[in-house]
Amino acid sequence: MAVFGRVLTAMATPFDESGAVHWEQVTALAKRLVDNGSDGIVAAGTTGESPTLSDEEKIRLFRTVKDAAGGRVVVVAGTGTNDTKHSIHLSKEAERIGCDGLLLVNPYYNRPSQDGLYAHFRTIAESTRLPCMLYNIPGRTGVNCAPETIARLADVPNIVAVKEASGSLDQVSDIRRRTKGDFLIYSGDDSLTLPILAVGGTGIVSVASHLVGREIQQMVRAFEQGEVRQALQFHLRLLPLFKVLFITTNPVPLKAALNMSGINVGKPRLPLVEATAKETEQIQAVLKELALAAV
Repeated sequence: MAVFGRVLTAMATPFDESGAVHWEQVTALAKRLVDNGSDGIVAAGTTGESPTLSDEEKIRLFRTVKDAAGGRVVVVAGTGTNDTKHSIHLSKEAERIGCDGLLLVNPYYNRPSQDGLYAHFRTIAESTRLPCMLYNIPGRTGVNCAPETIARLADVPNIVAVKEASGSLDQVSDIRRRTKGDFLIYSGDDSLTLPILAVGGTGIVSVASHLVGREIQQMVRAFEQGEVRQALQFHLRLLPLFKVLFITTNPVPLKAALNMSGINVGKPRLPLVEATAKETEQIQAVLKELALAAV
């Protein structure tokens, strides 16, 4: 079984003033995540603005993050698309580079059936030796990968995990009920990490860990060690941050928060735009509350 760790960060992709990928900042941010609580980094996921990255940018991003991580944490490449053949191409490139795993999102816009989802994910997984993490996010993709489909896919030898961002604890519980204990379930929502741990989850693919990775790591470890009240205190303290980072489309609030914290990641790419003045004020207030804003 592949072990990705407890806390993976869905890494933002820094851009420069012209909108090009800022490669020096990619390296700096990846190293910061390694040093601040992340067991792994997901490159070119939703938070990394994968829909607006070219194949060339994605492949270079995988390589740059892998080099920056230096073997200290796992690097998971976001190679899922809504085209099975295209996903296989990116997956093979990620494997060639030496990435440690793949994140495979539900095919978006196509809205395949459950049989279509099964065939899509299985075909990609069988094209690579890398361990695969499914990424179920119906709010972004327009299709939900049902628990029974995820259970079928869990029988594919190198499909070892799911990032569950359906927002449904019932769905997570059903996945846990239908799969073996070594199939890993990761929360796809920071605010649901603790509840998902309580119904058999493994950890979190996090956005907030850009800023509070150590605290999230402590929360997960406390829960694992039976210190549930301590884990709850971490959860409640960080909840305002978990919520404010999703007041509008991810990663718009995250990029604003990182820039406010002195971590230069630039603006999001169109069609995403910067946080509004009101959103910026809300983000700033939470950062000040948690002593995360740059002085």
